[in-house]
Amino acid sequence: MITQRTSTERILGHLQKKVEQRQPIMIASAGSGLVARLLEQAGVDCINTFSGARLRANGMGTMSMMWPILDSNRQTLDYTREDIMPALRGDAFVCACLNANDPLKDMRMVLDECLRMGVYAVSNIGPSVSYVDKDSEIYRVLTSAGITFDNEIDMLTLAREEMNMVTIALAFTPEDSIAMVERARPHIFCYHAGTTRGGLRGYDKGETIAQTAARTEEVYQAVRKIDPQVILVGHGAAMETPADAQYMLDHTSGHGFWTGSSTERLPIERAVSAAAAEFAALRFSDAS
Repeated sequence: MITQRTSTERILGHLQKKVEQRQPIMIASAGSGLVARLLEQAGVDCINTFSGARLRANGMGTMSMMWPILDSNRQTLDYTREDIMPALRGDAFVCACLNANDPLKDMRMVLDECLRMGVYAVSNIGPSVSYVDKDSEIYRVLTSAGITFDNEIDMLTLAREEMNMVTIALAFTPEDSIAMVERARPHIFCYHAGTTRGGLRGYDKGETIAQTAARTEEVYQAVRKIDPQVILVGHGAAMETPADAQYMLDHTSGHGFWTGSSTERLPIERAVSAAAAEFAALRFSDAS
């Protein structure tokens, strides 16, 4: 098996062409090689890998990646190299979502490993300290121990400025969004509006798609003042279905969207449940 290679220049050229042609950019998560191949065949621009997607493919919720016994970066690197890269033809590029707060790894070495396997894009979401509420005691304990959003910004800055990688930054609040774009200057910025609702493991906080779009647009306007050239995509919360994503395209000034559960966990749950139910309903025909 020879994995196809791309380049940072080719990736950025493709993305800029889509922006100029007013074609939505689509990023989607894959926790298995089969899902990655299907996403690429469907025309997805970027397939992102992270420990949460792998665990999701095993029936766990995305947030199980936060459990501290998990070596998130090793999970991501191993399944990206062994499951995802061999499954792709090279039409979509891969973005590895890394834990920049890994206390046992030099992130320069982790990024080097990504480049060696043919991954030229990186994100800060695998996992991010931003998943923890800032007004919580655990957040204060984590930051006092050196687990900070600053480390995520620094990793993306290193990836772009010194290692010539495509950077896809995520932030969960307007304040962090501004800090991220000001300091890391990512090629793509995604506003993470919250965990995607729906299905067996989704989380629904009761927000409507109109509310998700409004919050996302406020952040878009703020970060665009800092970097007018940044590519903007939205993710999560009430954006569950294609109709929801269309609403986001119609009611925000972004360039596309990032799907996770919407194009992986939820379709698998529905398709497998329906097919298995049909088989389970079969009965022996009368011998006569």
